[in-house]
Amino acid sequence: MKKASPASGETLERLKLMIYLVPVFGVLPAAYSLWQKQGSRQELAVSRLVVTLALSWVITYGLLSAGSHLAPGLSLRLLITNTLVTTGYTLTNLVLMVRLLQGKSVNLPGFSQLSKRLP
Repeated sequence: MKKASPASGETLERLKLMIYLVPVFGVLPAAYSLWQKQGSRQELAVSRLVVTLALSWVITYGLLSAGSHLAPGLSLRLLITNTLVTTGYTLTNLVLMVRLLQGKSVNLPGFSQLSKRLP
C-alpha cells in the first residue's frame, strides 16, 4: 500500500483550482466550495475571485446586451465591446491558470480586494 506524498495533495489542490478557473463552467464548483466553506485558505480565496470575476462579467454582458437592443444606433459598437469584455474575461482566467501552474500568486489588483469584501 502506497502512502500519499505531500506533492500529490498539492497536485490535487492545484487541479481543483484549475477547474475553478475554467471560464463560465468553473463558477459552479467555486460557488459550491464557498457555500460549503470547505477547503484551504488559498482555495477559498480563488473561489471568491472566480465568483467575483464571473459576476462582474455577467453584469457587464447583460448591460451591454440590453444597451445594444435599446439603442439601435449604438448596437454594433456595444456588441463589439461585449465581445471584447468576454474575450478579456476568458484571457484573464487563462492567465490566472498559467500563473497557478507556475506556482505564482493568483491575485488580481482590484478584484482580489473586492472579492475579500463581498460576502
